[in-house]
Amino acid sequence: MADAYDLIVLGSGPGGYVAAIRASQLGLKVAIVERELLGGICLNWGCIPTKALLRSAEVFHNMKHADAYGLSAEKPSFDLAKVVGRSRAVSKQLNQGVTHLMKKNKITVLMGDGALTAANKLTVTNDGKKTELTAKNIIVATGARARELPFARADGKRIWTYRTAMTPPDMPTELLVIGSGAIGIEFASFYNDMGAKVTVVEMLDRIVPVEDADVSDALAKSLVKQGMTILTGAGVESLKADAKGVAASIKTADGKTVEQRFSHCIVAVGIVPNTENIGLEALGVAMDRGFLKTDPMCRTNVPGIWAIGDITAPPWLAHKASHEGVIAAEAIAQSLGNKDVQPHAMDPLNIPGCTYCHPQVASVGLTEAKAREAGHNVRVGKFPAIGNGKAIALGEVEGFIKTVFDATTGELLGAHMIGAEVTELIQGYTIGKTAELVEADFMNTVFPHPTLSEMMHESVLGAYGKAIHI
Repeated sequence: MADAYDLIVLGSGPGGYVAAIRASQLGLKVAIVERELLGGICLNWGCIPTKALLRSAEVFHNMKHADAYGLSAEKPSFDLAKVVGRSRAVSKQLNQGVTHLMKKNKITVLMGDGALTAANKLTVTNDGKKTELTAKNIIVATGARARELPFARADGKRIWTYRTAMTPPDMPTELLVIGSGAIGIEFASFYNDMGAKVTVVEMLDRIVPVEDADVSDALAKSLVKQGMTILTGAGVESLKADAKGVAASIKTADGKTVEQRFSHCIVAVGIVPNTENIGLEALGVAMDRGFLKTDPMCRTNVPGIWAIGDITAPPWLAHKASHEGVIAAEAIAQSLGNKDVQPHAMDPLNIPGCTYCHPQVASVGLTEAKAREAGHNVRVGKFPAIGNGKAIALGEVEGFIKTVFDATTGELLGAHMIGAEVTELIQGYTIGKTAELVEADFMNTVFPHPTLSEMMHESVLGAYGKAIHI
């Protein structure tokens, strides 16, 4: 007899485990299936451990610039093994935390490879042993993996994906980073701060291309000032690894091809959804280039099968997956008769994005260019960190905050930031955007002094010609 559940969640990343917890809170009998580590890629090999690495790099950067604060730190150095060890310890702690949450919420955890055999059946295989499960609903939350270059497969020695870059066998001296999205730029920033000579190659005309053009330009200038080489409108045509390093053939924006050697290369050119070999094709689940199609409540076209996170439409972000987990769990509970829960759809334009490089980047909503393309008559405010007292006191005067409003309605269309701790500030605008606040709501809000958040207020004021400190 197969074990029966109200819900089975396939995958325990930030979408899967959150969905399982919320469903259990709503009284459902829940099982979660994981083939590797609870917490998935984000917690074990992505968001969390990279932030631990970047924190070490930030401290090391500050040590090297201690004199600017009247301090002395002679000949600062680092132990790469200890830096990586701290990162892994952070992930282990959080993995144990998820394990505790599964027990606390009485969620059955099954380790192994899961595959759907019907819309309400799933088989878990672990060391050759098969366990049959049935459920009224199944959430697929299997995440994604790094996309590799067909002509240069990662070898874990000289050509890396993010996974090896988090546990490097040795410290790069000259590092090539292919791709300038969040993953590529974060690793470029980490290794640059730790002393590697870094070159970033981006095929589009600017780095972090999903961000506002002003932010992209400011970040590029900052990274070049820090010693990086940034090649935009460029592509890597070939990579050949040997025992001593990597030989790269790079076609630059002017059409010329240059040959250059590096000690290591990180490939960060996107993701591939983990939707193969789990039974989706046989069941006729609709896909678009491998990504599952869903409605606003995270339902697929096959009744009883739901999908969340990186296997669905972008943006591919952990917090988006978690929120979808809540939406799906509540919609499932409602379908099973819970009349008290009211699931809500999520607007992709209200999902913030953060890049934890140095300086940090954060945004929500439309860029200025996208707002104009959409037909909005816009008002734009921009306030520099150099005008903020707290930023000056911190010695972090690089960057700015930019806000984009609809000139007719006062609606906040987008907010874009670069500078110290902007990944912590962006949520203020995200709340405002979700609540559909207008310019007067931000203007009439009292911001504490002295804080970096005052830049948010000044940026809004600036959009209407009322900025005080500039």
